[in-house]
Amino acid sequence: MPAVNPYAKLLAATPARAASVSILGSDSHYWDYGPIDAPVTIVTVHGFRGEHHGLEPVIAHLHGIRVINPDLPGFGESSPMTEAEEDVEGYSRWLGLLVDSLKLSASPVILGHSFGSIVTSAAVAGGLSTPALILVNPIAAPALKGPKAFISALASFYYRLGAALPNRIGYALLGSPLITRFVTVQMAITRDPQLRKWIHYQHTKYFSRFSDRDTLSRAFRASTVHWVAEYAEAIPVPTLLIAAEQDQITKVADEQKLAESIPDAELHVIANVGHLIHYEKPAEAAALIEAFLVAHKLSGSTPTPKSMDRKSTGRKSIR
Repeated sequence: MPAVNPYAKLLAATPARAASVSILGSDSHYWDYGPIDAPVTIVTVHGFRGEHHGLEPVIAHLHGIRVINPDLPGFGESSPMTEAEEDVEGYSRWLGLLVDSLKLSASPVILGHSFGSIVTSAAVAGGLSTPALILVNPIAAPALKGPKAFISALASFYYRLGAALPNRIGYALLGSPLITRFVTVQMAITRDPQLRKWIHYQHTKYFSRFSDRDTLSRAFRASTVHWVAEYAEAIPVPTLLIAAEQDQITKVADEQKLAESIPDAELHVIANVGHLIHYEKPAEAAALIEAFLVAHKLSGSTPTPKSMDRKSTGRKSIR
C-alpha cells in the first residue's frame, strides 16, 4: 500500500505543466511548476538515480517562483543521450542546451542536488549564464572518501558487478528492491515513522527508473570521479550552499572549505538531517532559497517568517 505523501496538499496546490524537448539525442522530459510570469525561474538538476519527483517537496514549499524540473537523460522519463557521453561534461552540455530551449526572458537561477551539484557547478563554471547558483547536499569532496567510505566503496563494487554480469542478471541486481532499501536505511535520518515509510516508498518507486545498466554505470562513474570543489574557483556568481549536518557523503568541514573556495558563497548547514534534505527538510531548504533570492534581489517576494528564524532551520553560515 502506498505511503502517505506528507507534502501532497502543497504539491496539489502547485501548478505543474509537463513538456519535453529533444537535446543531444535525448527525448528530455521536464515539469514546469509555479506561475509562468514569476519574477525568477529556477532550473534544477536532480541527484544520481533520482528523477524529477525527488525535488518536488522543496518546489512545493517555494512561493511565487517558477521551477523547471527535468529528468536527466537516461533517468525517469528521459531517454539517454546519443550525441554525448553520460559524464559531467555531457550532462553539463545538455543542461546548457535545455536552458537555451526554454527561451526564457531572463537567465534562470540554477539549482543542483547531490550529483546535480557537480553537473550544475561544471556548467556554470564553464559559462552557463545564470544570476545565481544553488547547491543542495553539494558533493564538496570525492564521494568515495566521504564519512561512509566503506559504503561508498561497496557501492562502487556493486555498480561494476552490475555492469559485468549478463544483462538480465546485472539489471536485476542494479534494480534490486533489497539494495534500494539498504541505501535508504543508510541515508534516512528522520525518526518519524510515517516520513521514513514514505521515503522508502519514493525510493522503491523511482530509484530504479534508469533506461539501461550501461547508462547507469557511466553516470555512477561520473558521480564519483568529479566533485564541486574542482570547479569552485571558476564559479562567477553568488552561490548558496545548503548542506546537512549528518550528510553521509560529504563532511561539513569539506563543505566549509568549498564555501571558502567559491568567490561569492554562503553556506548554511541544516541540523538533524543527512543526504536527503529534499525529503526530510524541504521547508527549511525552501526558506533558505527564498531568503537567498530576496537578498540578491532576484525575487519579488519577501522571506517567509521561517526563513528568517535561525533556530527553526538549525543552520550555520559562512560568508
